[in-house]
Amino acid sequence: MAIWDVIVIGAGGVGSAAAMHLAKSGARVLGIDQYQPAHDRGSSHGQTRIIRQAYFEHPSYVPLLRRAYDLWDELEQNSNRKLFHRTGLVELGPIDGVVIPGVLRSAKTYSLPIEPLLPAEVTERWPGIRGNHDWQAVIEKNAGFLKVEECVQTHLDLARQFGCKLMHNCKVHQWEAGPRGVTVVTDQGSEQAAHLLVAGGPWSQTLVPALSGKLRVLRKHLYWFDPERSGFEETDGFPCFFHETSNGFFYGFPSLNGSGVKVARHSGGQPIEQPDNDAAADDFDDTDMQDQQLVSDYVREYLPGVGDRVISRAKCYYTSTPDEHFVIDHLPDQSNVTIVAGLSGHGFKFTSVLGEIASQLAQGTKSTLDIGPFGIARF
Repeated sequence: MAIWDVIVIGAGGVGSAAAMHLAKSGARVLGIDQYQPAHDRGSSHGQTRIIRQAYFEHPSYVPLLRRAYDLWDELEQNSNRKLFHRTGLVELGPIDGVVIPGVLRSAKTYSLPIEPLLPAEVTERWPGIRGNHDWQAVIEKNAGFLKVEECVQTHLDLARQFGCKLMHNCKVHQWEAGPRGVTVVTDQGSEQAAHLLVAGGPWSQTLVPALSGKLRVLRKHLYWFDPERSGFEETDGFPCFFHETSNGFFYGFPSLNGSGVKVARHSGGQPIEQPDNDAAADDFDDTDMQDQQLVSDYVREYLPGVGDRVISRAKCYYTSTPDEHFVIDHLPDQSNVTIVAGLSGHGFKFTSVLGEIASQLAQGTKSTLDIGPFGIARF
């Protein structure tokens, strides 16, 4: 039976990054995931994820994002792969809403370069985007998207190169932590380590009963539209976009090599109990159909030229905390168990830095970044 320094449960966005950072530091690391590498059953899939720095949620995220940007750049250089596409991001909404004031606050606090515009000026530049006449718009040119599955796979590839052992299609049945270390029981046997790092995404409540009742899993849908006219490709200079509307928050991406304009609803979502059972179901229920109708209505009103033909769709999961901020902490009374959970639908852009922070915590090193707001005790 191998004795590991750290066992990582979950090899998605955070787990893959943590495994890489741990292995790179020289730790003996075992990564375990119940599905194949870069799978489509959790939260880290669907072709793309927006990345931005002028964070409307709260300025305290900006230092994390600055480090995340550095780490994404390093990952590209070390892998010779293009993962971060700086298309720019256009955000539109009421001047007294949530998004625009939040973007302006973060940009001012950290002197981030943004360009305020009127919605009519946005439409002049990109006829496929419009907003209400009494709204404000902001362009963040240093924003864009990450190729989500490729980011996960790249972290896994480098983790393996640095000496990490990865066990995929391997389910964890239980784990136990004590003063002498941790034991993890899988369908391939038992493994022991000094430390356990759980990055279980929508399975976090099952893997960590202490988080039961503190996390809520929401099923979310992603849609790809076949545009009726040209101009929506990344190669056309079309940006990522985010709207705050009276029906909630919506976002999307340029078409990549003819794949279609990806659009999704950040608001809402269908609460689910068991991700495993839900992941196997392809049928939409009434709530899912309502979601697609809201997205179609949004496209019709704010994305002229995209049309209404959905050519592909996918689902993923938000694992949300009550305050929609992350959990990055040791388990109370179990300092040899580190948890990263509750990314609440806005976490993938951070996974490079969350993996680094998690690897530091798992090795008894304090992060230089402020993670105080993400402690379990706040609940």
